[in-house]
Amino acid sequence: MPERRRTPAWLPAVVTATGVLALWTVVAASDLVRPAYLAPSPLEVWDAFVRANTYHEIGGGVDRVVRGEENYFLWEHLVVSLRRIGIGLLLAILVGVPLGLLMGTVASVRRVAGPYLDFLRSIPPLAYMGFLVAWFGIYDTSKIWLLFLAAFPPIALATINGVRGVREDQVNAVLSLGASRRQVVTSVVLPATLPDILSGIRVAVGFAWTTVVAAELVNGLPGIGGLAYLSGTQNKIALSVACILVIGLTAIALDALIRLIERSLVPWRGKA
Repeated sequence: MPERRRTPAWLPAVVTATGVLALWTVVAASDLVRPAYLAPSPLEVWDAFVRANTYHEIGGGVDRVVRGEENYFLWEHLVVSLRRIGIGLLLAILVGVPLGLLMGTVASVRRVAGPYLDFLRSIPPLAYMGFLVAWFGIYDTSKIWLLFLAAFPPIALATINGVRGVREDQVNAVLSLGASRRQVVTSVVLPATLPDILSGIRVAVGFAWTTVVAAELVNGLPGIGGLAYLSGTQNKIALSVACILVIGLTAIALDALIRLIERSLVPWRGKA
C-alpha cells in the first residue's frame, strides 16, 4: 500500500488566507455592501502600502513629492515600534525572570510581592498612559515604560509557575550531592523553568503588540501604531488597514521566531 504524502504544515494557512483574500476582493468589487460600511479593497490597501514605502506625489494638483507617510517609510515606522517593543520586552525579561525565580523559591518573597504582581496584571496598560506621560514626557521613555508594564506580569507569572512545577526529587538529588542553593537554581530550577519562561515571553510579545497602538497615541510618530491611529483619524482607511495587516503579520513572524528559539533551547519539551 503506497504511503500517504503528508500535507505541508503551511498549506492550510495559505489556502485559508487565499480564500479570505478572494472573498474580500469579490465583496469589495460588488455592490452588495455600501462602501461606507465596507473596508477598502485589497487593491486599495496594496496601493496604500506601496505609497507608504515609496516617494510619491501628494496628488490633488500638487506636484510636491513626499517620502512615504509622515516623512517616513512604512518599514521605518515598523522598525521604530519594534525597537520600542524590544526595549520594553528586554526590561521585562531582566526584571520578571529574576523576580519570578525569587518568588517561586522563597515563600516570604512570594507572599509580599504576589499581591502587587496580581495588581499590575489586573490593570489594562492603557490606564497607566496618563501619568506615565506626566512623569516621563511624551517621548520614548513613557512608551517603553508602558510596554514594560504590559510585558512584565506574564513573564513573571510564567516563571513562578515554572519554578513551582520543578520536581522536588530533582532538587533533593542535587542537594544530596553537595550543591549550593545558587547551583540548584542555575543547574536545576532555571533549565526546568525555561520552557515556561519562553511561553511567558510569547504571551508578553502578544501583549506588547496589542499595547503598541496605545503607547503611540501620544507623539507616536514615527511608529506603526501611531501611523495606524493617525491614518484612521484622517479617514485614510486603506493605509490604516495596511498598518494593521503589517502589525499582525509581524506579530505572527515574531511568534514563529520565538517558537523556533524554543525548539532550539528546550528540544525535550513535550517529549518527557
